[in-house]
Amino acid sequence: MTLRDMAMTVLTTADPIQKTAASRQFAQIWRDARKAGEAIPLGSAQPPDTPARPAQPELLAPRDVPTRKPGTPEGRAAMLHAIAHIELNAVDLHWDVIARYGHVDFPLGFYDDWVQAADDESKHFNLMEDCLQQRGSHYGALPAHAGMWASAVDTADDIMGRLAVVPMVLEARGLDVTPGMIKLFKQAKDTAAVEALEVIYAEEVAHVAYGSRWFHFLCGRENLDPTPTFHQLVRKYFHGQLRPPFNEEKRAEAGIAPDFYWPLVDQPQG
Repeated sequence: MTLRDMAMTVLTTADPIQKTAASRQFAQIWRDARKAGEAIPLGSAQPPDTPARPAQPELLAPRDVPTRKPGTPEGRAAMLHAIAHIELNAVDLHWDVIARYGHVDFPLGFYDDWVQAADDESKHFNLMEDCLQQRGSHYGALPAHAGMWASAVDTADDIMGRLAVVPMVLEARGLDVTPGMIKLFKQAKDTAAVEALEVIYAEEVAHVAYGSRWFHFLCGRENLDPTPTFHQLVRKYFHGQLRPPFNEEKRAEAGIAPDFYWPLVDQPQG
């Protein structure tokens, strides 16, 4: 199999457990080959506009997703379900980057990064699924956000737009909000959820860094100033607003300076 054959297998697998298992297996195959100095061909692919999805959860417009109080067990379970949904979408997002932009010339390090990110997200989904199972629930038991794939559709023809919006805005937002979620589960004395969220928090920094690294790589190759280019692309493709507070320490660790995001605050994008 080529790397893009592997990506297509993940993208066309609907069952979340099978999807994440395939993702993790392919990531290990890629890493093993790279360590051995063997070349897995990149291949070519025409990824689907939308990846395969299970029959459940029901996908609703954001305004129609029920809100639950985070201070209740039901609210915390809903939060874990929402994170599982985000992580599953992230698995597909990272394999989609590998499959979709074959016309863009990247060093193999680009693929190393996104294969690793897809592997991490697969692990993160499984951690959330385990937490849900411990509560007698599972992924698909609650409705979920239908708009998670919108940024992928909008940036399907623009790799720089994809890097700007997905890792550098959406995943960076995860760095802002996860510490608060960890605190909430600590207060509830939910050790398993705390440990899972701490793993996710630690590893998401690298995913934001991958986005920043390759965004800057493309800007350098095209002789573009990264900061105004980022602002232009976020205003074009991101449907929403950037709101503080920002986790400036972790964002800086991931290579995103304050002058990237503060000028976009309170300005409607998209």
